[in-house]
Amino acid sequence: MDFTARQIADVLNGKVEGDPEVTVSRLAKIEEGLPGTMTFLANPLYTPHIYTTKASIIVVNEDFIPAQPIAGTLIRVENAYTSFAKLLEIFQNLQSEKKGISPHSFISKSANIGEDVYIGEFVSVGENAVIGNQVQLHPQTFIGDNVTIGDKTTIFAGVKIYHDCVVGTNCTLHAGIVIGADGFGFAPQADNQYKKVIQAGNVVIHDNVEIGANTTIDRATLGSTVIHSGVKIDNLVQLAHNVEIGENTVIAAQTGISGSTKIGKNCLIAGQVGIVGHLNIGDNVKIGAQSGIEHDIKDGDVFLGTPALEAGKTRRLYVYWRNFDQLAKKIYQLEKLLKKE
Repeated sequence: MDFTARQIADVLNGKVEGDPEVTVSRLAKIEEGLPGTMTFLANPLYTPHIYTTKASIIVVNEDFIPAQPIAGTLIRVENAYTSFAKLLEIFQNLQSEKKGISPHSFISKSANIGEDVYIGEFVSVGENAVIGNQVQLHPQTFIGDNVTIGDKTTIFAGVKIYHDCVVGTNCTLHAGIVIGADGFGFAPQADNQYKKVIQAGNVVIHDNVEIGANTTIDRATLGSTVIHSGVKIDNLVQLAHNVEIGENTVIAAQTGISGSTKIGKNCLIAGQVGIVGHLNIGDNVKIGAQSGIEHDIKDGDVFLGTPALEAGKTRRLYVYWRNFDQLAKKIYQLEKLLKKE
């Protein structure tokens, strides 16, 4: 499908500088742009490419001042990066939008299915499940009994959502996710064996949440494991039973959060972070990659290291550690001098 610069500018609330009727059908990186493609310039490091790209349309910031002629048509917007992200979403929706129910799917007679849905091959929808309007269930998805899926949510291939769990509106769940498996609850016995503690709760995912491939979120022992609105979770993240993630928090890949820990709003948790159970992490907290968290963190703090310390202190200690062999030699030499005296 072709779009003119004028149409794109209307969507982005931008201003066309050049040919308003030039058309594009694809998106491209600025250094690889060809006629018929659209690209963007947001990072100043890529500015040289704007003078050589063959892309037909380039989205730029309002305050961009070219140093030499540009062949393509510009669309000036308030924030080029945000605007291009919006275009990427529109293009993806146009390409992936599907409707209809495959005859090779299984849907319980007691399930409630909304309008304009897509239910692909070998999808299973359990008893009393509620599937909202414009939901997309891609092939081999499993939706358990009494599960609720909100409107405009997309669930990609192979996702498994256990019974009684809730997913909000406008969420995206990528391939291989497991929602609502049992939390890791085993009570040690006198004979050194373990008795399983029944996990009777569920998982509740609020609106506008995106979860990466092969992430697992365990159901609560009692109550709910809760992911609040706007949370973004990367691939291969493990959230244990009764964890709660606050609004708009971002969690990168291979992070593991143990049971009953509460994470606040607007936090940034980098990759491979490990957090022990029953902690309270405040709002606006930042945790660096590979940190090990074993105590509460108050609002706004930045932590780094294993075991994690306040980030500034960790960096200072790292300087000492990096030069530890030299410091040890100096101490040894000083000890020798003191003995001679």
